[in-house]
Amino acid sequence: MGEIHEGIEQFAQATGAMSALAGLDLGTKTLGVAVSDVMQSVATPLETIRRTKFTADAEALLAICAKRQIGGLVLGLPLNMDGSDGPRVQSTQAFARNLSRLTELPIVFWDERLSTVAAERALLEADTSRKRRGQVIDHVAAGFILQGALDRLAHLRRGS
Repeated sequence: MGEIHEGIEQFAQATGAMSALAGLDLGTKTLGVAVSDVMQSVATPLETIRRTKFTADAEALLAICAKRQIGGLVLGLPLNMDGSDGPRVQSTQAFARNLSRLTELPIVFWDERLSTVAAERALLEADTSRKRRGQVIDHVAAGFILQGALDRLAHLRRGS
């Protein structure tokens, strides 16, 4: 059973510095997935899984993790702008609990506030069509979630 870490510091110890990580943007209909390099420096949006039921969603995600040799999962936590729990926090936490029963991978929550806004802005600046934005927004948002965590991990590992 995988462990859900309360803080990024414990997650850093559980994953080590030389393993790829996956960032997840959990929506009601989709699951955006991004991955890092093994040096944990760059997050790359990968794909969006169309959600059906938990078992199928978890199977698709864990297949990606196995193929990419992922060492830990960073799950975006949908907090309100004031830092309080948003309406989807409980479902996100339940997803993490259920997933932790199926994998040994450590899991950590990461504040996802503004990740979708940043992803939308980046896609608009790249002049991405409305249709294409709809297709990629979730895994681009997952990339922003993961990059935030990677930057914090790098900061922690430098001892700053």
